Amino acid sequence: MIHLLRTWEEKCFKICDRYIPRFAPHLRKRARFFRYLVAGGTAASVDFFFLYTFTEKVGLHYLVSAALAFVAAFCVSFLLQKFWTFQDDSIERVHTQVALYFIFALMNLGINTALMYLFVDVMEIWYMGAQFLASGLIAFESFFIGRYFIFTNKTSTT
Repeated sequence: MIHLLRTWEEKCFKICDRYIPRFAPHLRKRARFFRYLVAGGTAASVDFFFLYTFTEKVGLHYLVSAALAFVAAFCVSFLLQKFWTFQDDSIERVHTQVALYFIFALMNLGINTALMYLFVDVMEIWYMGAQFLASGLIAFESFFIGRYFIFTNKTSTT
């Protein structure tokens, strides 16, 4: 799958090179950030899907649903962030990285749960909208933690 994403990314670069050559160097320069957005968006989609399914279809409380959705999104997020966004193909540190990423994700889960409670129970925002807001707030700091503390592949230039 990662190979397909890298192939898709290169096709996007070639399209930009051909049709909008003035924009192409800027896209390449910020490729890691765009990969982060796509990978994060994919993981967020998994999270939203399971949050909705567990709450609306299975009938679980939204906080329980949020925790279960977190587990599914965690797996997708780790794999995409490690191997595609930060292009860290090494497996030597994968156990350490997954442990660090999980600890960090648990901290984010705590923040997410607190924000969900605040937005839904205190501010009376619909739980799906609340999850969207909470995810956006958490995504900003997650990029920097992943980039500088977890996936510190020094050989990558993008």
